[in-house]
Amino acid sequence: MKLGICAFLTSRGLGICDVARAVELAGLESLFVVQNTHVPVSGAALLNEEHHERDHDLVDPFLTLAAAAAVTTRIRLGTGICVVPIYDPIILAMQVSTLDQLSSGRFLFGIGLGHDDTVDNHGVRPGMRARAMREKVLAMKALWAGDDAEFHGEFVDFGPILTGLRPRQEPYPPVLIGRQGSKGIADTVDYADGWMPIVYQGLDLAAQMQELEQRCQAAGRPAAPVTAGLLEIDESLMERCADLGVDRCVVVVHAEDKAQFPAFLERCSALAGRFQ
Repeated sequence: MKLGICAFLTSRGLGICDVARAVELAGLESLFVVQNTHVPVSGAALLNEEHHERDHDLVDPFLTLAAAAAVTTRIRLGTGICVVPIYDPIILAMQVSTLDQLSSGRFLFGIGLGHDDTVDNHGVRPGMRARAMREKVLAMKALWAGDDAEFHGEFVDFGPILTGLRPRQEPYPPVLIGRQGSKGIADTVDYADGWMPIVYQGLDLAAQMQELEQRCQAAGRPAAPVTAGLLEIDESLMERCADLGVDRCVVVVHAEDKAQFPAFLERCSALAGRFQ
């Protein structure tokens, strides 16, 4: 099982270049970056919840990961997650392709629905988020497949266009669905390459992974690897993930905590040696 981190990065914490170099030096497999464009004032109570205190002050993941790509050579670089419903898919396909080229094929495209009220401010009604995300991913796949791509749907509609830019990875970077439960599993089987749930004590991960395997078999598609997101370093939970065949664990870290980051990374490094 591979081990990485998923970082909340702001302008007041550690810089991305320092974080990326340290993650690579520590022997970890991957660095994911959290995205949230803003927090509506009407929904500011979110900032009082654990792990969401910095949601209104996060850096852009694509610009950030481009900088990380420039100072690393080995680690995988991912969005954890990119809120796909808010994007124009032609622009997003270009950003993903560019980042995958800059990183020499190291990008992991973690995607998700985002918060209801945040996505609403981008013009996508909450009840439409899942349909919009699916359609936009399918449109991006069409763009990556070749020239003269076109797509006609409910949320995306364009005639044949020429797009020479392609990702380094073929046919495109792995798409990881960051959505919980059976809906996330269904989305993964339908149009993604892997599943990226938040995993915690009390979650019946074995049952959910069995559901994922059964759905993949029923759809006649390859098995979908699982990237488990952990909200803290939990060795017993990591052991359970490894025993169940999880492909990768990523642990959440707040990079504003400069004093605690080295110790956090040291623990992750030791665990990486154990599980990898």
